[in-house]
Amino acid sequence: MPRFVVHEHFSKHHHWDIRLELDGMLMSWAVPKEPPLKSGIRRLCILVEPHDISYINFQGTIEEGTYGAGKVELWDNGTYVMETRKDDKLVFFLHGKKLKGRYTILRFARAGQNNWLFFKTKEEQKIKK
Repeated sequence: MPRFVVHEHFSKHHHWDIRLELDGMLMSWAVPKEPPLKSGIRRLCILVEPHDISYINFQGTIEEGTYGAGKVELWDNGTYVMETRKDDKLVFFLHGKKLKGRYTILRFARAGQNNWLFFKTKEEQKIKK
C-alpha cells in the first residue's frame, strides 16, 4: 500500500506538510494549521513541489539559507488507500497513528491556483463534484 507522512515544520512560518506517495514521488501540500483529526474542520493546504520518496522518513534540521530552513519533525505517518484521484480532487483513507479515516484534498475552483482544502470526510458522506 502507498505511504503518507505528515511533517511538522518549524520554519519561518510554522506549518504541517502532508505528503502522499504517488507515481514514485511524494506529492506535497503545506497546511498552515494542524491537520484535522475529526470531520467538520477544513484546512487550507497549498500545493508545493513534489519531494523525493526518500524524504518520507526525514526528520531533522534544514540549514539556514536553504529552502525550507528550520526543524522538521515526524507528526504522523502510515499507509493509505486511494478512493478517487482526479486533477482537482483526491479522496483517500488514511491509516496513521493520528490521522485515521476518509480524507479529501480538494482544489479551489480557479484553475492554476495552488490553494486546496484538506478535510476529514464521514465515510458514508459522498463529495459531489
